[in-house]
Amino acid sequence: MASTVEIPLVGGAADGQRVTVELDSNGRPPLTHHHLGPQGLVEAQIYELESAGDRHGEWRYCWRGPAV
Repeated sequence: MASTVEIPLVGGAADGQRVTVELDSNGRPPLTHHHLGPQGLVEAQIYELESAGDRHGEWRYCWRGPAV
């Protein structure tokens, strides 16, 4: 079973929410997260992974804009 981690979303419509993602073989989460809106892909938002601190394994997804 793959390891998972909860990562907060910062900015955009999903600000303050958290997503659970699988870590890769190097212990890193995916570089981007596409957050679906109430109408699915029509309102999808792109979030990009950033380090959230000096300690290893502290991450956040920051809003970059709509996926369309």
